[in-house]
Amino acid sequence: MTVADYNTAVDAHSDGIYRFALKHLRDADLAKDVVQESFARLWVKVEEVEAAKAKSYLFTTAHHIMVDEVRKGSRSTRMEDHHEDLQWSSQSQPDLQRVLEAGLAQLPQVQRSVVLLRDLEGYSYEEIAELTGLNLTQVKVYIYRGRTALKDYIGNLELVL
Repeated sequence: MTVADYNTAVDAHSDGIYRFALKHLRDADLAKDVVQESFARLWVKVEEVEAAKAKSYLFTTAHHIMVDEVRKGSRSTRMEDHHEDLQWSSQSQPDLQRVLEAGLAQLPQVQRSVVLLRDLEGYSYEEIAELTGLNLTQVKVYIYRGRTALKDYIGNLELVL
């Protein structure tokens, strides 16, 4: 990969990685850190990674960084996570975006990743399998279970009404 290929990868994929990380982590600063770290790791291996595989490398790297962040974050407790009822008390109704984000937060990390890659970023099942290191059957099962859990969560009328 040349420097021009690297710069092209930055222009083409930084927004997608940021959106993916932001939806997954729900923290803009952490999402920016994930993007920066992904490109830093690509730069370290710029001679080894082919330009055609830069996107796959970047999303795979971002996925691994997010897994590390989630594991690191699970060791600490955020007050907002334990007091969701206080967050919505100022509104008579939570908006659907917040309900969806809360539903995504309930999913296990792997299900959340594959659902976001499929439904937000539009990747194919095969691309998701390559990015996450799962086999195709696992990807399909995790997406199905994630979507079903979201449907059940959103289907709860007291969350929407």
